[in-house]
Amino acid sequence: MLTLALQTLKARKGGFVGTFVALLLGAAVLGACGVLLESGIRAGSSAERYAAADAIVTGRQEVELTLKDLDGSTLHESQPLPERVPLKASLAERLDRVDGVRTVIEDDAVTVRLADAHDRPVSGRHGSALQAHNWAGLRLGDFRLTQGHAPRTADDVVLDSDLATRAGVRPGDQVRLMTTSVPRTYTVAGLVALKDGRAPRQSVLFLSDAALRQLGPAVQAFGVLADPGTSPGRLAHAIGSALDDDHLSVHTGDGRGRAEFLDVVVSGSNLVVLAVAIGGNVLLIAVFVLYATTALSVRHRRREIALLRAIGTTPGQIRRMLASEAAVTALVAGALGSPLGLLLVHWLRDRFAGHGIVPPDFPLALSPLPFLAAILVTVLTALAAVLISALRATRIRPTEALGEAAVEPPGLGRGRRITGWVLVALAAGSFSTGLAQHADFFTLVSLANSLVLLLVIATAVLGPLLSRAAVRLLAPLLDRTGVTGYLAAANTRANVGRLAGAITPLVLAVSFASTVVFTQTTALRESSDQVRAGLVADHVLTAPGGVSPDLAAKVRDLKQVESATGLVKSKVVGAGQLLGAQEAVSLGAQGVDPGALGTTLDLHARDGDLSRLSPRTLAISTTAASWLGLGVGDTARLHLGDGTPFQGEVIAVYTRGFGFADITLDHDLLLAHTTQKTDASVLVRSADHADGLTRALSGLAAHYPGTVLRDGLAVDDQLAEQRANAWVNYLVVGLIIAYTAITVVNTLAMATAARRREFALLRLSGTARRQVVGMMRKESAVVVLAGVGLGTVLAAFPLTLVAIGLGGTPWPAVPGLGYLAIAGATAVLAVAGTMVPTRLLLRIRPVEAIGARE
Repeated sequence: MLTLALQTLKARKGGFVGTFVALLLGAAVLGACGVLLESGIRAGSSAERYAAADAIVTGRQEVELTLKDLDGSTLHESQPLPERVPLKASLAERLDRVDGVRTVIEDDAVTVRLADAHDRPVSGRHGSALQAHNWAGLRLGDFRLTQGHAPRTADDVVLDSDLATRAGVRPGDQVRLMTTSVPRTYTVAGLVALKDGRAPRQSVLFLSDAALRQLGPAVQAFGVLADPGTSPGRLAHAIGSALDDDHLSVHTGDGRGRAEFLDVVVSGSNLVVLAVAIGGNVLLIAVFVLYATTALSVRHRRREIALLRAIGTTPGQIRRMLASEAAVTALVAGALGSPLGLLLVHWLRDRFAGHGIVPPDFPLALSPLPFLAAILVTVLTALAAVLISALRATRIRPTEALGEAAVEPPGLGRGRRITGWVLVALAAGSFSTGLAQHADFFTLVSLANSLVLLLVIATAVLGPLLSRAAVRLLAPLLDRTGVTGYLAAANTRANVGRLAGAITPLVLAVSFASTVVFTQTTALRESSDQVRAGLVADHVLTAPGGVSPDLAAKVRDLKQVESATGLVKSKVVGAGQLLGAQEAVSLGAQGVDPGALGTTLDLHARDGDLSRLSPRTLAISTTAASWLGLGVGDTARLHLGDGTPFQGEVIAVYTRGFGFADITLDHDLLLAHTTQKTDASVLVRSADHADGLTRALSGLAAHYPGTVLRDGLAVDDQLAEQRANAWVNYLVVGLIIAYTAITVVNTLAMATAARRREFALLRLSGTARRQVVGMMRKESAVVVLAGVGLGTVLAAFPLTLVAIGLGGTPWPAVPGLGYLAIAGATAVLAVAGTMVPTRLLLRIRPVEAIGARE
């Protein structure tokens, strides 16, 4: 069978081109997603400030939740923490008593903002936040003093050379540092640099231990130097055994880099989710694409398969032949797709970095494993698609083989018809459930995702029936457009199966792309509306690196101000419920001053009283209420961003969570559990007589370099994370359209190429070349209208559920240009896939074409 398969591949190169290209790109995308997945799991960077330590002890940067599955069984799931977990200073004494420990060095840190001599803010490398560390912590890393001297007084600061260059300062110059108050002037005492001379991944600065303590730092880690002869592994084991604390982590080797660079670890967790989502969508589309491509290829080989059956070939032998062809094609495509995957993964990493999903210097973990896995998945997918496609052809009885192969099968088999209508019934049940039960947001979104999948599969299964319906609707119109229309109508009536094979990929592209894109546009519309309606403050103070918390207090003291609040942002972790099963969830959180909540921010409480917000209570959005299964009066059990457990009464459920955050807490409570200890902005509501307020606010902002005054909260800034998530979904759509384009073009090109003899016969019987072209144009119009129209109808059902879940109305946000782009791109591909092969075939002399072999 393998020999026969290789001979078939050699003789039918053109018939396997579409399948090969689909497999090639599928292997490239899956390989790239595999690299991203591995990079996310192994996320880390070489240690710099901790490079000289034998072991680093930090807080565990994840929280473990105990959850219940659908069957009632207990499972444990870990969720990463976005804020740095602080340590207690008393831990140093316990570490000192561990065998093998020579020295314990405390690493204290506080987030600062740096301004140069001209009061211009200077951010860290790659735009990251700056942290000031205690000078004693210099011993833990690879930094060395290159100029000047160590900080000797409370007014001395040491910068790394790269940061000093960007700030335009050198030893002896002055800079200003801000923490939680107004800037304070420091003298640059010296410069440090890494021993190998390269710029550090994150900019650093050092203060004397006494000066740093005045700024209220947090203990970030403890660096441990081992006794001579004690290996890092043995030291780590001894520390772990002595401390015996699940909330602590001991890092050695590459783990020291993960302990140092929290941004890489957090973005790595996000990257794992994205890689799984993109890879899963592409794999799902690949199944449809390969099924459509191989089904068409097998249909065109019915005569060949029938002949093999007539000479005694068994169905099993035919399936093995087709499987061998698919396996060889997939192996070659997978091997050639790996280099493309390498290029693609770097492109994806750069795009993710551009949207703030990962740091610009996020390292990729490159190994053969993802590409080997991609090749394996590609082969298995190809085998599954070809074996399913060959079921009907291999069931032909030898005595009926040639007769049935001469014409297209008359209709659907009973099993396929039953399967299709069962899928339609399931889709109808899902849609009805979402409409009738007024389900919560997450249930509606889950139903919408399942619904579009059920509808597309049902379309593929019932393709010939739907195509026949489309022909009955459109063929009478073609009959009225002359000879070419009459021929096009006759062809579509006689070849419903071929028409179905052309329509199904169009339905797939339009329905999937529309559902994904317009779900995002609907969510962004709702979020933007909520931000505009919910922000009732007159003025907003903001800064790129965050606003000092004491600015809000100073604004409140102005007589022209009715109320003001700092707005701090973070995340919380809890146990959510989805379709009866629990799962760990991370929700956006905001902290506001309870006294200013109603006058600066209107969250539109649906239930409860927002004025009862306090350090022991919280308010949640309707989305969080449905996910967490909570209501007013219930007790919420959450973990704050640094892992601190929080238990509080739900005092209100509000509707504007999409525009702001799902969890609202007391400002000071949430601020204390963030790493940067800064507000994202300050919201100001003016009093009735507020003459000179703008001038007064501008005067206050001038004391905090980088702080600017706005008349409102910028929607783009408020929804930055949502827009980044939307971009990821647009990327998925791009991959879907690009991938289905292969099927559309290949399916139509193969179907058109198979009509070479038909075209020759028409021309020999007197049909002009332009008439054949006109006939094919009108057939293409039928395919486009049926495919785009049906795909649009199918997308309407899940989008209705999404719109109800987001805004309570059944009308999704569908930008006209966006829909035209999806429908237009699909239509252009369909027409090109038909008309280009048609014109190429018409260049062949009719007498040569009609005598050519199939």
